[in-house]
Amino acid sequence: MANASLWIHLHALAAVLSLAGFIVRGIWMLSGSSMLKKKWVKITPHVVDTVLLVSALVAAWLLFWGNGVHPQFLTVKIVGLIVYIGLGLMAMRFGKTRGVRASAWVLAILVFLYVAAVGVANTHPQLQDVLPAMVTGV
Repeated sequence: MANASLWIHLHALAAVLSLAGFIVRGIWMLSGSSMLKKKWVKITPHVVDTVLLVSALVAAWLLFWGNGVHPQFLTVKIVGLIVYIGLGLMAMRFGKTRGVRASAWVLAILVFLYVAAVGVANTHPQLQDVLPAMVTGV
């Protein structure tokens, strides 16, 4: 379990960095900033999101899958991740108008926050009385 703690903390750090980077890139996208064309801006999200995904998989293995368990909330997080990726692609690449991109960007942020809340609520039982049932009930 001690090994899982390291992976969970790494995952949480990567989640914060990923969301912060997505928000900044979205602001740059909406304002037409040339920052989006810089090489480090194109590479960094892939590195951070790889750490985010790998740390999630390792933590899930150590805590659940290695013991033959698959909690329902992990399925919710995986589906949420797929929705977030789709919205992020629409926001950053495939949205044809600025309005579509802005809408997809805001929705992607909301989905990201929901996925994070589901993870926190289901790994910290003491929060289940505080968070809404739509987050803790999965």
